[in-house]
Amino acid sequence: MVSNSSLHFMRPGKRAVGGEVEVDAEGGDNQKVESLTKKHRIDCLISSATATSSSGGGGGTMGGKVNGNSGYGSGNGKAPFMALGEGNSPDIDEDLHSRQLAVYGRETMRRLFASNVLISGMNGLGAEIAKNLVLAGVKSVTLHDEGNVELWDLSSNFIFSEDDVGKNRAFASVQKLQELNNSVVISTLTAELTKEQLSDFQAVVFTDISLEKAIEFDDYCHSHQPPIPLIKSEVRGLFGTVFCDFGPEFTVFDIDGEDPHTGIIASISNDDPALVACVDDERLEFQDGDLVMFSEVHGMTELNDGRPRKVRNARPYSFTIDEDTTNFAAYEKGGIVTQVKQPKVLNFKPLREALKDPGDFLLSDFSKFDHPPLLHLAFQALDKFISELGCFPVAGSEEDAQKLISLVSLINNSSADGRLEEIDQKLLQNFAFGAKAVLNPMAAMFGGIVGQEVVKACSGKFHPLFQFFYFDSVESLPSEPLDPSDLKPLNSRYDAQISVFGAKLQKKLEDAKAFIVGSGALGCEFLKNVALMGVCCGNQGKLTITDDDVIEKSNLSRQFLFRDWNIGQPKSTVAASSASLINPRLHIEALQNRASPETENVFDDPFWENLSVVINALDNVNARLYIDQRCLYFQKPLLESGTLGAKCNTQMVIPHLTENYGASRDPPEKQAPMCTVHSFPHNIDHCLTWARSEFEGLLEKTPAEVNAYLTSPSEYTSATKKAGDAQARDNLERVLECLDKERCETFQDCIIWARLRFEDYFANRVKQLTFTFPEDAVTSNGTPFWSAPKRFPRPLHFFADDPTHLHFVQAASILRAETFGIPIPDWVKSPKKLADAVNKVVVPDFQPKKDVKIVTDEKATSLSNASIDDAAVIIELVMKLDICQKKLPPGFKMNPIQFEKDDDTNYHMDLIAGLANMRARNYSIPEVDKLKAKFIAGRIIPAIATSTAMATGLVCLELYKVLDGGHKLEDYKNTFANLALPLFSVAEPVPPKVIKHQDMSWTVWDRWIVRENPTLKELLQWLKNKGLCAYSISYGSCLLYNSMFPRHKERMDRKMVDLAREVAKAELPPYRRHFDVVVACEDEEDNDIDIPQISIYFR
Repeated sequence: MVSNSSLHFMRPGKRAVGGEVEVDAEGGDNQKVESLTKKHRIDCLISSATATSSSGGGGGTMGGKVNGNSGYGSGNGKAPFMALGEGNSPDIDEDLHSRQLAVYGRETMRRLFASNVLISGMNGLGAEIAKNLVLAGVKSVTLHDEGNVELWDLSSNFIFSEDDVGKNRAFASVQKLQELNNSVVISTLTAELTKEQLSDFQAVVFTDISLEKAIEFDDYCHSHQPPIPLIKSEVRGLFGTVFCDFGPEFTVFDIDGEDPHTGIIASISNDDPALVACVDDERLEFQDGDLVMFSEVHGMTELNDGRPRKVRNARPYSFTIDEDTTNFAAYEKGGIVTQVKQPKVLNFKPLREALKDPGDFLLSDFSKFDHPPLLHLAFQALDKFISELGCFPVAGSEEDAQKLISLVSLINNSSADGRLEEIDQKLLQNFAFGAKAVLNPMAAMFGGIVGQEVVKACSGKFHPLFQFFYFDSVESLPSEPLDPSDLKPLNSRYDAQISVFGAKLQKKLEDAKAFIVGSGALGCEFLKNVALMGVCCGNQGKLTITDDDVIEKSNLSRQFLFRDWNIGQPKSTVAASSASLINPRLHIEALQNRASPETENVFDDPFWENLSVVINALDNVNARLYIDQRCLYFQKPLLESGTLGAKCNTQMVIPHLTENYGASRDPPEKQAPMCTVHSFPHNIDHCLTWARSEFEGLLEKTPAEVNAYLTSPSEYTSATKKAGDAQARDNLERVLECLDKERCETFQDCIIWARLRFEDYFANRVKQLTFTFPEDAVTSNGTPFWSAPKRFPRPLHFFADDPTHLHFVQAASILRAETFGIPIPDWVKSPKKLADAVNKVVVPDFQPKKDVKIVTDEKATSLSNASIDDAAVIIELVMKLDICQKKLPPGFKMNPIQFEKDDDTNYHMDLIAGLANMRARNYSIPEVDKLKAKFIAGRIIPAIATSTAMATGLVCLELYKVLDGGHKLEDYKNTFANLALPLFSVAEPVPPKVIKHQDMSWTVWDRWIVRENPTLKELLQWLKNKGLCAYSISYGSCLLYNSMFPRHKERMDRKMVDLAREVAKAELPPYRRHFDVVVACEDEEDNDIDIPQISIYFR
């Protein structure tokens, strides 16, 4: 057992409280401090003058794996909501919230920081919602609950311990929630709630409220001026519901959070309607009805008037617009077309009306299309049951189930419209049996959904759930029928779960042996879930978790088991300690090993063979593929999930039932050609890719090359001579340049270097490029060289009074000084003193050369020009370097700088943003602020707590099935969800491909095992008995046997293990009991047959 007091430390440092944001119709923003009880809602803060009409919603792509554009920034959208927040905001801790900022943007974050939220009902669901909102950083969370903690609550509520039993639920929640984010004001209400108190909040959430009271509160909120968004959610066993009412008119300012789509124009016709064709660089994402704006169009300049135009007949590379361009000037060249994202107004019905006329339910599983209408009645019937009998239906009680079914029939028969023809009594019986229980996986899933709806209510970001959502996971129940006596409480912390699944499955959960790979955002949530479920908490159970990473500040906004004081400590050990505080019975071992081929001595055969289940909590595809191969090999179930911003997906990999994770892949991301990045950028991503590459070349790779040379000059130069290629020549040139012409001894030398770099990058290179390819240049086939997507660049002129120019020199000179170990003077931070120093730099005149070759081939993989005399040049460079080395002070070494995106004081992002923006200025590409530069150059994956919580909840619903055993393929579910839309898509996993031979069949899951340490002859005979003729056997890349080689027949009586050791030089350590061979076979008719991998056991 692991124990630690990590849950009892608060994160220090308060954010400045306050900052309600007012937005006028023109998109300006004015800050004013409001009291904690400020009543204004976001839909009042924003002038409805900009959003008086409804517009179309967004679409989403479904799939097993999350793939799509990251949700940072707002591009060129012109809606007032999207235009705000470009400057750095002192009230947002960007180090802490960087991943969340990448999803929401600054303006949404500011609105969250100004929002006061009420959560009524601190059961497991309430705790999950509160956790997600506190991590998100709302201004305040008020917890309301009149009841006391019971042992029953510990099945689903990670906040409570056995010591809290008997305390008020709201009061007992404050301390641990406060630890998650000390900037959020957390308070409690423990008396009966009045509707007047609701006016203190920007959003109110109810998780355990009677329908009568909910209707009363909703009527008040709906008619309040301004309206108060109300969310009612319940989790009852394996069933859950959400209802949203955001008022009679709620404005959504960004329905999907995606960047506005853009296209580069190739031609525009003079027609009615006008046909717009775009370059075939990337497919257009426009849809019919979208509004777009034009800019930078040459010739047909009438379109550059800033007026949105409607898209018609959208095609992959063209569309028409509602515009007669017959009398416009003829199109010449250039032009960008950009989607204009429109606000959308939603008219919510109050709960009183919506119960009778719910409209369309948000569907998640089309195989259960008939469940939501029935569950709509079931939740009403349950409310009636409780109000009449004063208690929940008893688990396993047929009498109580029948009473609930009759109440459903009564409500159904009284419905004027939408009366159901059939009522699924089995579904309602399952609903009745588990009605009292709040299960942790359901609470986690719905906590993610509801938490996201609160963010929408407070900010207008993303499309709200409209209005009812029902979900069930009845297929998670044990495959064998449950005995009512097995559902009875045992006076344990798992009683709520036992009331749904029975004590037998609970025992299986407790005795499981699980492996969680990764303890970041997903890993923390999984640890919390399995601890509450009791997984690996029995005497036979064991949970192994591994992660080789350490905790960083940016983790704290999602990875809720970590605290500020844990920064720098191993993730797995801290997470394990925190999880043991949630459930002290958890048997957990924390490792810091990356699961990879190099650690197969740690995660050896007995380790894998002993596992019940593997849960991936990884953040990269290669690691997932490796774990997938291990699970495939050892035939272990793998529960896979991933998130990207508001999107999440889950995939179940079940031995012999489903395909494996690696069976289907997302297409690789399209990479920009090297010549585009180097000479012909046409978007900010290209500029940032170039900037990151230059940063690493100047400050990391070149200093490292210098050190490699200085450590062993003779070895380095002999290796370079041996290589004798353009790359070796380039390396030598960079080393010589760094130690000779560009060696810095004083800080003024660093300023000179930085100033000359500016001139080289943003003036001289551009002058050379435009000299080689003038604006009127044509290609060999007569078309203009500078046609779309190429943009013609202009050189920059350095001005010391331009803050961006000066800031570039400041960042570059400071980092250059670091690489040479030169002290950095304080005066460099004074713009005037720095400008004076820069103005002293003598910049030589530049004359373009005629014979310069510039790579324009998009397929080129290197910008180095190979030369027939590379070897001769290398010899000359080595001689110069030898002379230069003798002039260096004794023991001279450089300090390579590794890029670190999450430290805003180290000037790394300042330099990269400066490089990218100056280059963007060369090519008239819109510039970005440092934060957005960090998202792109730092390859930050957008992440929020809500989608993470939902993904892990869904996976743990599948975990019940895996550990129970006996479930069929159709019982398992893969899910793709996008909380922004919202969209939920649940589907059966895909079965594995089956190969048949004679009376045998096998899949990728099968592995043939040959024991008793066979000889080659015995192995061939074993295969022959199956009707297979083996003509080739290999171990790794080495051939152990081939029927075409006569000498191989001499090996017939040799043991296979000896052949592997002697022929293939296989290293088989003591912990290995077998090795694997790949065998190529034919059947009796000489047809090739793909057979499974063969494992030969020799010990």
